[in-house]
Amino acid sequence: MRTPTGSSREGLTSKVPDRLKVEYIERVDIDTPPLPDQFDSSHIRRSLIAVAVIVLVVAAAVVLLPGLGSLRARFAGAQPGWLGVAVVLQILSCASYVLAFRVVFCRRMSWTTSAEIGLAELAANSLFSVGGAGGLALGAWILNRGGVDRGHIARRTVAFFLITSLANVGFLALAGVLLAAHVLPGSPGALYGLLPAAVGFAAIGGALGARPLSHRIARRVKSERVERALTALGDGVSEALHLLRTRQPALGIGAAGYMLFDVAVLGVCFTAFGNDVPPLGVLLLAYLIGQLGGLLPIPGGIGGVDGGLIGTLVLYGVSATDAAVAVLAYRGILLAVPALLGLPALAILRRRLQTEAHDIAVCSPGQEVDVLGRGSVAPFRTLSP
Repeated sequence: MRTPTGSSREGLTSKVPDRLKVEYIERVDIDTPPLPDQFDSSHIRRSLIAVAVIVLVVAAAVVLLPGLGSLRARFAGAQPGWLGVAVVLQILSCASYVLAFRVVFCRRMSWTTSAEIGLAELAANSLFSVGGAGGLALGAWILNRGGVDRGHIARRTVAFFLITSLANVGFLALAGVLLAAHVLPGSPGALYGLLPAAVGFAAIGGALGARPLSHRIARRVKSERVERALTALGDGVSEALHLLRTRQPALGIGAAGYMLFDVAVLGVCFTAFGNDVPPLGVLLLAYLIGQLGGLLPIPGGIGGVDGGLIGTLVLYGVSATDAAVAVLAYRGILLAVPALLGLPALAILRRRLQTEAHDIAVCSPGQEVDVLGRGSVAPFRTLSP
């Protein structure tokens, strides 16, 4: 469909009510970088093999090593029904991530495309665990390949990371305060609640202070690349605050649900093996502190997250055997479900990107969108609310 020009354009717009009048935007070509190396097919296969080998080694150790008889007995007594509940909860966590992604990046994007990008990011986080950076990098490439401006992507990526992280540190601070005040049971002492709470509040303060600080430093650095990065950071914080101020319920539900459903998976994994679920405050703190192990550049975060979770649970009084069984089951579900959902989604999306059969570019004003069955359509923005 060709963009109307001259009098024909005026004839079209004159028949449209004022509140729906539009402004046509000229097409802008975007220089798209190639797919990052860690997301090509060969690298994904190597990561899958590495994860599979690590899982097999852990399983073999549990089965064969002496002194782990109680662990083997607990696994043998697994209740499949509860494990099925855990899988459903993990799927709901993935759906919450997709919801938050769509609200932050583009509500005009179809649910199908939003789900494909969000699930692909989650699969990348499972295979390339570096604090979630793997998924964000993949999502940024997909959006840019689909026609979205890099500056918009950078700002919204920072905003998305901050908002989802805010859910984590916010619950960390809240759980710490409630444990220290003995509103929630399970803390061996006030310090075990106050210290995590202090870390949570410091993280929130640091995020809020990043906006003026990054802009101030950006004006003084001589490297153009560093200046762009710092500017994007400050602008991303501003966008995150704007999104939060607009009080969009879907964003809060998505960000909180992404974390809380995941915590629920961990809790259900205790029940699945006949163990008592730790108190809510302890479960939250163990989950949030344990996730820091995902910062280690290990495929799937295997070893880092597991060790952090088990260690924190034991510190707060949970039996080491109970913690190990639940955490290993939880981690297996956390690795398997996003990968099984996200890798097919990524394959489908890559084919759609190659044939231009997508609606991603509608999220970037000024880009033409190749809509399957309709040809090239020029998006437009409304002139009046």
